[in-house]
Amino acid sequence: MTGPPPGPADMVLIPTGLRFHGRRLPCVIGRGGVTARKREGDGATPRGHHRIVGMLYRPDRMARPTDWALPIRPGDLWSDDPAHADYNLMVRAPCPHGHEVLRRADPLYDLVILTDWNWPYPVKGRGSAIFVHRWRRPGHPTAGCVALRPDHLAWLARRIQYRTRLVVP
Repeated sequence: MTGPPPGPADMVLIPTGLRFHGRRLPCVIGRGGVTARKREGDGATPRGHHRIVGMLYRPDRMARPTDWALPIRPGDLWSDDPAHADYNLMVRAPCPHGHEVLRRADPLYDLVILTDWNWPYPVKGRGSAIFVHRWRRPGHPTAGCVALRPDHLAWLARRIQYRTRLVVP
């Protein structure tokens, strides 16, 4: 794993959760565990130091969590099709290629913290976005993202900054 050692501004994955600002927040990771060889569709959380590069939120469901958070609008999607030119980028509907809907019916993506995993110049097949978002329930793994309880995610969102990293040892 490259990068400077974790600092006080970093979120660090530990065996019992995510450590940030002296707190331990229970979390879940990808069903494939942690990997140093991330591939699209493997369900794993990639090892590394991942910078926070943005935050998205549903303005119809919550107040803006920070002044730099951007609203998720109807038609916002995330491309997860390695064959498409917009792979691992936010796109707009209609999109005939593989994608995830960001404005979901369930609350999973009401608040999304974006990391720089395989971004902004994605390597095809290396895996699309790694988000920090709300969990479905305790112990239920993600497709590779890190997920937290809604109140912990909101607490975290109000405190992170652009210099914050998600550190996955």
